[in-house]
Amino acid sequence: MLLAMSSNQTAWWITLAVGLVVALIVWALLHQLHRTVKEVDAGVSDLWRSGQGVAQNTQTSHLLAGTVAGGTALVQELEHHRQAGRAAS
Repeated sequence: MLLAMSSNQTAWWITLAVGLVVALIVWALLHQLHRTVKEVDAGVSDLWRSGQGVAQNTQTSHLLAGTVAGGTALVQELEHHRQAGRAAS
């Protein structure tokens, strides 16, 4: 036996169906947003680790100027000793 629904009941069923569709769309969008945020977070974490590695590898680069100066002074001193050795022979 078919139950006849009034137009008011039909409107409620349509409203409930539309609400369910909207809720499913919102859930899907939130799920996509969650996945995107996790991907961005993973990318930022990788970038942070890379930046820390670069910082560790370059934290003493300012000392290179002193190393060059020391190396130059050493070469000059060795040349001085070599010339002194030649003059003594």
